[in-house]
Amino acid sequence: MKKILCAIDASTYGPSLCDHAAWFALRSGASVDVLHVLDRAETGSGPRLDLSGSVGLGASEALLEKLTQADEARGQAAQAHGRAMLEGARARLQAAGVAEVNLVHRHGEVAETLIELEKDADLVIIGKRGESHNFAEGHLGAKVERVVRGSSRPILVAPRVFMPITRVMVAYDGGASATKALDHVLGNPVFADIEVVVAIIGDPGAQRDGRVANAEARLAGRAQASVRALEGDVETVLKGALRKGEGDLLVMGAYGHSRIRELIVGSTTTAMIRTGKVPVLLFR
Repeated sequence: MKKILCAIDASTYGPSLCDHAAWFALRSGASVDVLHVLDRAETGSGPRLDLSGSVGLGASEALLEKLTQADEARGQAAQAHGRAMLEGARARLQAAGVAEVNLVHRHGEVAETLIELEKDADLVIIGKRGESHNFAEGHLGAKVERVVRGSSRPILVAPRVFMPITRVMVAYDGGASATKALDHVLGNPVFADIEVVVAIIGDPGAQRDGRVANAEARLAGRAQASVRALEGDVETVLKGALRKGEGDLLVMGAYGHSRIRELIVGSTTTAMIRTGKVPVLLFR
């Protein structure tokens, strides 16, 4: 892993995003690019404020000029706020020990910008809600879902609070993306000394037994690794296991061939990300 792209905004997720980026960077030696995207409407680079209707209300030219100046000042303030957030992120990452931190300030649309810039990154880190939904426990940011749908890189969706990662749970259904996720965890030095639990959820039978055997073969020779065959609803089982502390990080493929297929981006995945307390690392 050489580069991590970490996207921040004015939400309360900023410190957690930086802490997650630092955790991966310190264990991999990667640099961190911290991205902040200003919507064009915030900066005045979008459609100009239409004040023509104010004339009919008897507004003077002086008042119209003041309103225009206020609109421009708002854009300048938004840019200054964005730069201040980036500098704060750099200070936090450097204090954590990250050697190389680069700041990227862009104007545009968040999801589009992330997908444009991710080609140079090995990992993208985002918060599960944006600044307009800081405490909306039942809400998954629309921009987050757009990034997950459109990205081709591993995406880490982080919760509001960072907790040390000592155990990784991999949701495995035997599909291509789930296999890619498992192989990534097993082959990445970031997880070299981390306990790995592979969760295989399904009804007892030959199909589940085959997945168990496949996972066990991949884990052969790996210390601190185990396979758990579980029954029940995917969402319920995974949430229950994570609540019991069986994983500090949930890793899963973006698409699969069983009920876990619904985990990305579907009702179950949305629920796992928006209500879970652990970060979720997604692969396609």
